[in-house]
Amino acid sequence: MPEATEQLTARSSPLEETHRQLDAKMALDGAWRVPASYGDAADEYKVVREGGAGLIDLSMRGRVEVGGTEAVQFLNGLITNDVKTLEEGAWMLAAFPNVQGRLIAETRVLRLAGDRFLFDTEAATHEQILKTLGRFTLAGDFRVTDLTNDLALISLQGAQAANIVRATLGSMASQTKRGRVFTMNWNDQPLHLIRATHTAEDGFDLFVSASGAASLWDALSSDGARAVGFDALDILRIEAGEPRYGVDMDETNVVLEAVPDDAVSFTKGCYIGQEIIARIHWRGHVAKKLTGLMFDEQGDAKRGERVRTPDGKEIGRLTSIKFSPQLNRLIALGYIKYDYLAPGTEVRVLSGDTELAAHTTELPFVRGSWYEEADSIAETGA
Repeated sequence: MPEATEQLTARSSPLEETHRQLDAKMALDGAWRVPASYGDAADEYKVVREGGAGLIDLSMRGRVEVGGTEAVQFLNGLITNDVKTLEEGAWMLAAFPNVQGRLIAETRVLRLAGDRFLFDTEAATHEQILKTLGRFTLAGDFRVTDLTNDLALISLQGAQAANIVRATLGSMASQTKRGRVFTMNWNDQPLHLIRATHTAEDGFDLFVSASGAASLWDALSSDGARAVGFDALDILRIEAGEPRYGVDMDETNVVLEAVPDDAVSFTKGCYIGQEIIARIHWRGHVAKKLTGLMFDEQGDAKRGERVRTPDGKEIGRLTSIKFSPQLNRLIALGYIKYDYLAPGTEVRVLSGDTELAAHTTELPFVRGSWYEEADSIAETGA
């Protein structure tokens, strides 16, 4: 009976009926029902990793709009990045720290027309962001609206993503540059598109009205995208070095241990937790940092297992672990002490009564089409 109650109370995406029509195997992910797979997770993985384009329903993520004449002022006191520098039609990464400089949430911030900001965050941190922002709504012209039920989020990932976006939404949408927001209409409602990856492959995230989500999904599918579930996505995101809140990071982590450097401004001035974060930065480095571990032998390992040096010194722990089809070996994300972060450092993972040989590696594990394009841009300057 508890299982039945859980199923009844779980939240569902606007695309729930679409997933049912595709015979998706549904599973619980926190408070949400999500498509685990559409029949063959291994094939779904290959769609993304081997030159196609996967269609992923990320509507379980939280979406919160902030507006008002004092929005920039309030936001700059709450998040790590500098909202003043964010132009209309651009987006950036940021983090919400607590007063100890520890991570409450990682978020993407889109600046829309009319001084409106759209925050996109993981499901696990949605309520905390809503609560944090909501505390300031009575302090001035600062409005907060939860749009999670009103907007769906569809992600297109893979080398063919731009071609499919071009076929469905036009060439201007497909040419959206990294860090920019493209806005158009779909079903007479605004659609916001950003170029973003969750898999190390080229990709686009589309924020679309809940009422228009199914028709957009169908259109992208008709133009060649294939549905991909969360079982395949979990392997892809670990290969891409993408952490999840509540799995690879939480409020016990100092912000700089887990989030990318470009999510933090060290020049904008005061915000909650800024003094501690700045002190760590100017000191030189954090005590430990999320990094990659590649196993040198076959075996089983689990989240939370300890990492040691070959001479027995404990230096870290695992947070996520999967077998990588692309690399044909076990890989993991984990926190490793700073002195042992250099790529190629030999370590041992304690798995039950056995030790498995592994070594540290830079992230991402797999440099897909997202990085191929970035490398090309860097070489040509275009």
